[in-house]
Amino acid sequence: MAKKVTKIGVLTSGGDSPGMNAAIRAVVRTGIYYGLEVYGIMRGYQGMIDNDIVPMNSKSVANIIQRGGTILKTARSKEFLTPEGRKKAYDNLKAIGIDGLVIIGGDGSFRGADVFSREYDIPCIGLPGTIDKDIAGTDFTIGFDTAVNTAVEAIDKIRDTADSHDRLFVIEVMGRDAGYIALHSGIATGAEHILIPERKTDIEELIDSLQEKGRRNKLVNLVVVAEGDGFGGADEVAKIVKERIPASDTRVCILGHIQRGGMPTCFDRLIASRMGYSAVECLLEGRDNVMVGIVNNAMEYTLLEKAVKSKQTIGDEWLKIVKILAS
Repeated sequence: MAKKVTKIGVLTSGGDSPGMNAAIRAVVRTGIYYGLEVYGIMRGYQGMIDNDIVPMNSKSVANIIQRGGTILKTARSKEFLTPEGRKKAYDNLKAIGIDGLVIIGGDGSFRGADVFSREYDIPCIGLPGTIDKDIAGTDFTIGFDTAVNTAVEAIDKIRDTADSHDRLFVIEVMGRDAGYIALHSGIATGAEHILIPERKTDIEELIDSLQEKGRRNKLVNLVVVAEGDGFGGADEVAKIVKERIPASDTRVCILGHIQRGGMPTCFDRLIASRMGYSAVECLLEGRDNVMVGIVNNAMEYTLLEKAVKSKQTIGDEWLKIVKILAS
C-alpha cells in the first residue's frame, strides 16, 4: 500500500512562466481541502537546501491567480546537483515532516526531482511550467499560451511600422532548444519565414525567397527567429540579409524576457488549476515520480524520466503550412 501523505511541499524551479501562481494556488487549496498541511518552498531546490520553507494556508494564495511570475520565487541550484546538497534538502524536509512534493518547472527541474525521488522516500509530482512547450506528455505547458500571445501582440505592432516604412523585420522570440513560440506566433502573425532550432536554417533559401519577394515588390516581410536557431539568432540572420540584399531596409527586434511576464491568459490559468489539483490527487493516490499533463483535454501521467528524454517534436506539416501561407 502507498504510504499516507500528510504534509506536502510545493516549489517553482527554473525559468518562471505565467500561470505558476495559479498552479501554486491549486496545490495549496486542494491540499487543504483534503486535510493536508501544505508548505511553500522558496527559490526552488535552493530553498530546500537553505530550509527556506514556510507553511501556507488558503489566505496565502489569495489574489494571485491573475499574477505573472511566482510568489515562491525561483532559482537554479548548483548545490542540488550534488549528493551532499540533496541530502541536506532531504534532512530539512524530514525535520518538518514533509512527505510529498509538487515541483512546478521544466526539464531541468524534472531531472532534479527524478533523481531526488529515487534517492529518498519522498514522492515527487511534476507540473510542466515552461513557456517553451518542450516537454513530452502534455499538449500544452503552463505559460506557453501567455508567452505566444505576448509575442503575437508585439509582432502585430511591429508589422504596422514595417508596413509604414516598407521594411523587413527580423524578430527574435524565446526558444533556446524549442521553436514552438516562433512557430505558433509566426503562423498567427503571417510571418513570411520562421526559423527554429528543430530545422537547420538554409540561409541561401531565405535569401532567394526574400529576393524573389522583392522582385514581386513585396517589401514588407517578417522573419521570426527562435533564439536557439542554428544560424545564431536574429542579429546574425539580419547581418547576412543586409550583406546580401543591401537595398532592403532591415531591422532587428529581440522580444526577450517580455515573453515571460504579464498576466496569464485564461487558458494558462485553467490548465495550471487542473494540473495543480491533479498533482495533489496523485500524491493521495500513491503515484510517484510522474508529471501531470493534459493530452486531448484529459489528464495524462508520464514518468518524469520519460517526460525529460522524449522531447516534443515539430512535424513537417507545420513547416509546409508556413511555406504555403506565406507565399
